[in-house]
Amino acid sequence: MARVKRGMMTRKRHNSILKQASGFRMSHHSQFKQAKEAVQHALQYAYRDRRNRKRDFRRLWIARINAGCRQNGMTYSVFIAALGKAGIELDRKVLAEMAVNDPAGFSALVETVRA
Repeated sequence: MARVKRGMMTRKRHNSILKQASGFRMSHHSQFKQAKEAVQHALQYAYRDRRNRKRDFRRLWIARINAGCRQNGMTYSVFIAALGKAGIELDRKVLAEMAVNDPAGFSALVETVRA
């Protein structure tokens, strides 16, 4: 039976890992053992942080809405509860954008909710 040489597939696998590790520091972008471990960690962090990004943005939006509310003499929790009662369905992303870029519109919204 013919002998099977696996050098070609090994080189292909190594090169794909090293390609993913390009831009890493020190030996992590050039030596396969270090690159393999670094790429595994990088992929784990990327998976985890795709989920964490959603939390982080929500926290940022809430902080911005709260700042806008307090400038208009209202707290965040009271504002959100009043929005629900008034039947205004704006999400936090839009509200935060209004609070930062359109303070007059946000103030009008706060006054509408207060009434």
